[in-house]
Amino acid sequence: MNIANKLTVSRIILTFVFMSFLLFGHGLLSKIISLVVFIFAAISDFLDGLIAHKRNMVTDFGRLMDPIADKILVLAAFAAFVQMQLIEAWMFVIIVSREILVTSLRLFALNKGKVLSATRAGKHKTFSQMLVIFLILGFIVAKEIMLTYFTWNPAGEMIFRQGIFILMLLTVGLTLYSGLSYFWENRKIISRL
Repeated sequence: MNIANKLTVSRIILTFVFMSFLLFGHGLLSKIISLVVFIFAAISDFLDGLIAHKRNMVTDFGRLMDPIADKILVLAAFAAFVQMQLIEAWMFVIIVSREILVTSLRLFALNKGKVLSATRAGKHKTFSQMLVIFLILGFIVAKEIMLTYFTWNPAGEMIFRQGIFILMLLTVGLTLYSGLSYFWENRKIISRL
């Protein structure tokens, strides 16, 4: 297994570490650790692709597992945010539905001997989702700092929650667009399956 593929696998492992601190840890330190681990996982997404292309290490395993590792990280974070009542459940359902459809198509194609790579719109979607997750985690850490050392302003939380809602609307829109784009860009391969 090459270094790029090891980074992809490490992202899946980091997802479990991230989720453990986010959902089961208490206090400021656990929230900071969850943010830092998420940042490392997100950076591994950038690095694995960069290394694979620069060092000519692109493999079928990487083409398949890189987007799956992204989905595991992103969907785990959004599921946690739904549980924490930071995002709306319907937004999560739309995101999950798109991921299930695209992943099912990829697995079906793989079973037929075809590998469907990620599209540019899909990569932008993943970046926007990770950015929104980073911003929400930043909010969680900021709130924990305020609760620990200062006083928390409920009006500020309402403003930030509205910001999260708007960012999530944009993310859901990009998620839907990238799903349609994926099917369109792979239509010739899909028609031969």
